[in-house]
Amino acid sequence: MKRLLLILLLGLQALLAVAEPKVLVEAQLVPEGKALVGATVNLQVDVLTDTWFTAAPQLPKLDLPGAQVMPASSEANHLTVARDGTTFFGLRFSYQITPNEARQFQIPALSIQTVPGQGSGPVTVQTAPLDFVASQPEGIAAGQQVLMARSLTFSQQIEPSHTPLRVGDSLVRRLVIEAQGAQAMRIPAPPFDEVEGLQRYVKTPKVESLGDGRGSASGGRRVDEVSYVVDQAGDYQLPAIELQWWDLTTNQMRTATVPAEDFEASAKQAYQAPFSIAEDLQALGQSARIHIAQHWLLLAALLVLGGLVTYWVLPWWRRALLAWGAWHSQRQQAYRQSADFAWQQVAQQLRAQPLQLGALYLWGRRSMRVNTLSALAGKVSEPAGQGLLAFLKSCYGPLAKPAQAVTTLQQALPELRKNALRQQPAAVSRHGLLPMNPRQPVVGSTDREDR
Repeated sequence: MKRLLLILLLGLQALLAVAEPKVLVEAQLVPEGKALVGATVNLQVDVLTDTWFTAAPQLPKLDLPGAQVMPASSEANHLTVARDGTTFFGLRFSYQITPNEARQFQIPALSIQTVPGQGSGPVTVQTAPLDFVASQPEGIAAGQQVLMARSLTFSQQIEPSHTPLRVGDSLVRRLVIEAQGAQAMRIPAPPFDEVEGLQRYVKTPKVESLGDGRGSASGGRRVDEVSYVVDQAGDYQLPAIELQWWDLTTNQMRTATVPAEDFEASAKQAYQAPFSIAEDLQALGQSARIHIAQHWLLLAALLVLGGLVTYWVLPWWRRALLAWGAWHSQRQQAYRQSADFAWQQVAQQLRAQPLQLGALYLWGRRSMRVNTLSALAGKVSEPAGQGLLAFLKSCYGPLAKPAQAVTTLQQALPELRKNALRQQPAAVSRHGLLPMNPRQPVVGSTDREDR
């Protein structure tokens, strides 16, 4: 009996081992074996399984002394390959390695943790150790920084602020470098020389990676921009700019150039009236001189009268301004404490990143006397309440979708506003008189009884 149970247990373990999903990992260098100092070598790591992955594979950090390593991106290429008659599905990750020294580099085995579908738990696999040799390109001294790329484009854009240019105007020179097969941070900054008579203002460059459309970086792009402000009138020339780079396709040094730019700046012209005032006066039979009548006594009397009026009226005017300012401040304070002021902030806070709901809660307390959004949903109409509850579920539910939640709340805002306005009590008459119909109840009155 014991022997039979032992045989059954061994058979069960064999069945479980067969049912366990297979996980493979493959690593290769592109290009393989040899590289140039300053050129990029891609370490491609393929993580494969015959089922699926329930979580993204966890790749370790790779450190290589004497080389610059860009970690693998979270975006990976999807693969479908056949190994020994079995179809595997997986992901391809790429480390970008740029050697800075001419020597041999050893890439250790990398431990990668995966969670395959239908498996009993996480599985850790290791890549095989790899190595490559980096050599110094011919004609480039050790330590010399040269851009390595498969192809390169170097272009410029000139944008004057005014045509023609004048003193005080500016000219923008924008240079764009796109290098295929190179890291963006390895693209050198082009020199912007100072030009006499112009003020130079260099802006912060924009550096970004170029994608291949499948989640991997295929190269780098750098945009540099400088502004020249004209201080003096004259003829100017922005010098040509050269960029030396190593062509990995032909293994030779190349030079990319943008041409010089010539322009002229003129002095500012004084303002000229579209017509001559003196000629118009002469055409009317008058001279260009101004004649003032000599009624000095009347002018003095008007000045004294104006001074007396100012002396007596000025204090009254100041008091009126102070009273108006106090009244205006009270109105502003009352408005800030009102529900309308809180409502004005709701739409702006919903567009903020991250989402803000302080104004919506404040509006609910001031308009409907509630402290929570769920209580507010119970005091409004059914469509408005359902829209508000749908927002809470989309924003804080188990399947939270913040973007959809904001859209749902924005659609429900007009109905919430209408419900709040309908539920506000009508204003009491200034004189507090009862209505003509004694059977009609008095809304908002607490001093008199209904008759």
